[in-house]
Amino acid sequence: MPQDTIESERLKLIPMNTSFITERYLAWLNDPEVYLFLETGGNYSMDDLRSYVNTAIEKKTLFWAIVQKDNGNHIGNIKIDPVNERHLTGEYGIMMGDKESWGKGFAHEATDALLKYCFQTLGLRKVLLGVVKDNDNAVKLYHRLGFITEGEFREHGFYNGKYCDTLRMAMFNAEFGK
Repeated sequence: MPQDTIESERLKLIPMNTSFITERYLAWLNDPEVYLFLETGGNYSMDDLRSYVNTAIEKKTLFWAIVQKDNGNHIGNIKIDPVNERHLTGEYGIMMGDKESWGKGFAHEATDALLKYCFQTLGLRKVLLGVVKDNDNAVKLYHRLGFITEGEFREHGFYNGKYCDTLRMAMFNAEFGK
């Protein structure tokens, strides 16, 4: 599948490459506030980060760095992985690592641009995601974008010191932008 640079009003989604393997990115992975509801869990070394990024590049994972156009700051990452070419579905994930960028609409803008790319360029039929139900900001974001909840897994994962429910949400190509 192709992986192009994607642009929105304030952002560029740049295909992940080794130039993004930085102390800044590593700090996000080890920041409990950043990884609170993510699968990462902290305790990463630079070698771990390098291995992760290089593996994603080798596997041609649809994985982008989120970069601000005005100042070139790398503020997070976004991906569609895996993609099921038979069913035309993809699994969405995002990490907004730069806490100074939180609450400014960058996650919404990046996700909207990526969904447009998935549906118009890649021809996907459906984009799926899993989100911890207690992650109120993310759940609200996904609802604002038009994702629907398709199911709930009770006490599915251990986050923030307790077992939490996970929502499975989806956006269909035919419903995007409505």
